[in-house]
Amino acid sequence: MPDKVVLAYSGGLDTSVAIRWLKEKHNLDVVAFSVDVGNEPDFPKIREKALKLGAVRAVVQDARQAFIDEFVVPALKANALYQGKYPLATALARPLMARLLVEIARAEGAGAVAHGCTGKGNDQVRFDVSVGALAPELTILAPARDWGMTRDETIAYAQRNNIPIPITSASPYSIDQNLWGRSIECGVMEDPWTEPPDDAFIWAAPAAKTPDEPEYIEVEFEKGVPTAVNGKKMAAIDLIEKVNELAGKHGVGKIDHIEDRVTGIKSREIYEAPAAVTLIQAHQALESMTLSREQLRLKQIISSEYADLIYDGRWFTSYRDDLAAYVDSSQRFVTGTVRLKLFKGSSAVVGRKSPYSLYRHDLATYDRGDVFDRSAAVGFIKLFGLPARTQTQVQRKKDKEK
Repeated sequence: MPDKVVLAYSGGLDTSVAIRWLKEKHNLDVVAFSVDVGNEPDFPKIREKALKLGAVRAVVQDARQAFIDEFVVPALKANALYQGKYPLATALARPLMARLLVEIARAEGAGAVAHGCTGKGNDQVRFDVSVGALAPELTILAPARDWGMTRDETIAYAQRNNIPIPITSASPYSIDQNLWGRSIECGVMEDPWTEPPDDAFIWAAPAAKTPDEPEYIEVEFEKGVPTAVNGKKMAAIDLIEKVNELAGKHGVGKIDHIEDRVTGIKSREIYEAPAAVTLIQAHQALESMTLSREQLRLKQIISSEYADLIYDGRWFTSYRDDLAAYVDSSQRFVTGTVRLKLFKGSSAVVGRKSPYSLYRHDLATYDRGDVFDRSAAVGFIKLFGLPARTQTQVQRKKDKEK
């Protein structure tokens, strides 16, 4: 066993307890490593807390730009939604965190890394697979997977050891958030029959507090990447925060999902992701205008595969490289503007335009200016239906005679 470990430290219950536990159980010096992906308002306090709990060093790294550029934008271009619902906010942050964890472990001369994931969740897979792909020589420790305590027992351990924690048995939500979305777990959320309480959400407004008039916004894309909102050019981080604010004000982005975890169990998951939901919807609408039917059909398959591999923690694989190559190629002409209507918890596409649009009014219209050659339809239909007619004549008549 090495003598130093770098712990992915969030300041939450499990990682706060883990600092003490790793010292007691394995006699390890703990370097607490926190990554800013838009998930905490006060990292100096997180760092100070880690040192008070016994970490020999506490490091904070601002990775927001890398998170957006290298993980969120590729996932947006892919329309990555796990099981058609979850925009993968937490899942997208994990490979970045794992990569940075490996980098800091090597810089610190540590022989091990650790994370606060439990033994039944998805994140343990994402961290372990990513670290194993990037640095197979490192030992991986998962205290919350190994110590065998229930959540209440972990809280009790923290209280006995004077470890300050952000939750109590009376307020048991487990929160993970970043620039792309929030995940809310535990407590009443574990009952799939119970409606999520309003206090679980902080970005998407309760229905009763949303405006009584709809709001229209316009999002501009260049090669599949959002670049402007309502005519104003913005950096990616600012744009996501702006759409999050606009859509969240109208209650958009709440997700209540029965989800199939990597570990083989179904779980009830609650998310809120106003920007992710709205931007993916807008991006899909623009693709429907700029991609051919065949491109769209394959893109839908690629999107599902892309979402699955992100969810499963397989970011650092040749398979993702291959899928990403198709996604990037498909975005060459996904440029244009989408208009959306935000109202009472819903976001609806109500307009779209592109200089590369495959929609032509003179072909689609039934009014004056129609240039579609109807006379070509008869010959086309005859040839198009030839395989069906041939099979009927040769095979299906025989089936009916039996």
